[in-house]
Amino acid sequence: MLSRDRKLNRLRDFNYSDFGYYFVTVCTKDRVCYFGDVRGEEMVLNIFGQIVKQQWLWLGEKYQYIELDQFNILPNHIHGIIIINPIQTNYVGTGRDLSLQRDDKIKSLSELIGAFKTTSSKLIHQLGLSEFQWQRSFYDRIIRNEKELDNIRKYILENVIKWNQDINNPKNQ
Repeated sequence: MLSRDRKLNRLRDFNYSDFGYYFVTVCTKDRVCYFGDVRGEEMVLNIFGQIVKQQWLWLGEKYQYIELDQFNILPNHIHGIIIINPIQTNYVGTGRDLSLQRDDKIKSLSELIGAFKTTSSKLIHQLGLSEFQWQRSFYDRIIRNEKELDNIRKYILENVIKWNQDINNPKNQ
C-alpha cells in the first residue's frame, strides 16, 4: 500500500502541550453542512450543532488546565481559541508519587482536538447520523500577541456574518 504524502500542519520542534493560545478550525469531511443553518446574521444550531457545542464546552470541563476563549460553530466547521495553561500543583512528594498522578498530564493540542472529535462523533452517530465524519486533522495557529488574539476573536465573531463569502461554504467551492 502506498502512503500518501501529507502536508505537515504543525510546526516542527514545537511542543503543542506548552502554555499558549491556539486558534483552531475543525471542519466536517467534504465540508458537508451538518450543524444547522445561517439565517440572516445568526447561526441556528440543529441537534448535531448542539452536540458539537456541548462537546466543545466539555473540553474545558474535562481538562481543567485549558480555557476556552471565543468560539463559533458554523454549518460545517467550528472555530475556537484554546488556551493551554501550565498545571499548578502544590503537591510535595517523590518522583514516583508524582508519576502516578496521570490526570495531571497535559494533553497536546492534537490530543485535545482528537478527544473533541471522538466524543462529538460518537454522540452524533448515536442519534442516527452514521455517515457523519470530521475532516482528517485540523487547522491551527499559535497566537503570538494580544493584537493577533484580538483580530482572531473578531474574525470568529464575524465569521457567521460573512458565511456567504466563506471558503468553507459549499456554495463557494
